[in-house]
Amino acid sequence: MKVKTLQRAPGAVERECSGDLRRQSRNLNPQYHVMQRAREYTRAVTAAKMDRMFAKPLVGNLGHGHRDAVTCTAVSRRALLPLASGAADGVVQLWDLQSRTSVATINAHNRVVTGMSFDVSGQAFYSCSDDGKVHRWSIHPQVENQDDEDDNNAVTEPTYGPLATWRCNGVFKSIDHHWHDDRFATASDSAVQIWSPTRSNALQTHDSLWGSDDTVTVVRFHPAERDLLAHVSADRGIGLHDTRTGAALKKTTLRMRSNDLQWNPMEPMNFVVANEDYNAYLFDMRKLSEPKTIYKGHVSAVMSVSWSPTGREFATGSYDRTVRIFKASQGGAARDVYHTKRMQRVFCVNYTMDHKFLVSGSDDTNLRLWKAHASEQLGQLTPREESAMQYRQALVRKYQHLPEVRKISKARKIPKAIKNQTKQAIIQKESKDRKHANRVKYGKDGEHEFVGERKKTVVKELD
Repeated sequence: MKVKTLQRAPGAVERECSGDLRRQSRNLNPQYHVMQRAREYTRAVTAAKMDRMFAKPLVGNLGHGHRDAVTCTAVSRRALLPLASGAADGVVQLWDLQSRTSVATINAHNRVVTGMSFDVSGQAFYSCSDDGKVHRWSIHPQVENQDDEDDNNAVTEPTYGPLATWRCNGVFKSIDHHWHDDRFATASDSAVQIWSPTRSNALQTHDSLWGSDDTVTVVRFHPAERDLLAHVSADRGIGLHDTRTGAALKKTTLRMRSNDLQWNPMEPMNFVVANEDYNAYLFDMRKLSEPKTIYKGHVSAVMSVSWSPTGREFATGSYDRTVRIFKASQGGAARDVYHTKRMQRVFCVNYTMDHKFLVSGSDDTNLRLWKAHASEQLGQLTPREESAMQYRQALVRKYQHLPEVRKISKARKIPKAIKNQTKQAIIQKESKDRKHANRVKYGKDGEHEFVGERKKTVVKELD
């Protein structure tokens, strides 16, 4: 009779103990530990939790706000202060962001303020309105002497008056000052006009761009090309214009109308538009046939957009009462979502020039100051605190794709109404895609085909 037995190598079955003769190779450097990866992962989870625990983005309101809905804001491209805001009742206010107080209140226009922009020096700003006027203001008040009955007692009171005024037959919808030269552009009805502060009439007037009589709602100068500007019209169009020849260069028509347009200050070939279809689109001006990236998340029309001075991210304000921050290099969901119970529809949003804060103006007449990074500690940090913060951020970036860290770092508290609308939009999109897939599968050959979402965004392109 034959008996078969199992044989195993002693090194595979013997335990490691004091009597074990097997040799173990270890790195005795204290910097490297046997459980180093496990320790780092635990610290990354803790760092992600701390980041969400200390996330308090709202710094506070600016003063008592306006008496009517805030429609537009403007910050200087050269300085951190001040901030100018315009309201639906025609009032313009200057704000000191450091103390969050109002510096001046100006009864600038008779109707809603539709646009504001600072000049190159940052010492003056322009405001336009539906009353068909553009005013130029100085950020420094004018001092006037008012004599009482006693001539020896003279009271000096600072007042704000327009330095210059320009008029048109229609209404002004937008204004933007040149980044380098002393001139500005306005959008009024179906015309784009170029103005000089030294002349009362427009230097150039471009009517009926591409044969369209629709209102031009937004106009923006290019940060690098001195004679190039982009505009948005009510016929769902986005166009580029050359001020040297007075000719229209390109135009693309989207599925829905756009509400705002801003150039990337660090990558001037790119610009982002805020659209009525709840999305923001990043375009390359060299190729307007389709957007480079689609940024989603809002459940209502996107009203305003503002680039960070670093050019790496931008913020959007929407009709759904939220402010979202998107990374330019990553499409899809937002990096952060800001909201409060009392905040209503957001009409304007701006980054400060130190890219650390955001200012939003909403329909509830308030201006709010937010931190660009929700958990960032304000004030001066010690070297030890700064190195610890950088270490925690590096750990979260290193393990950001692991399930637990990703779940914690991406968790955001969103209002219930927005969450329900998002679920409903997802169901509608899935149903629409399933219906189109069935048409492609069971329809006649060539009758239906799959079209990418970016290509469906653009309806028509003109040169």
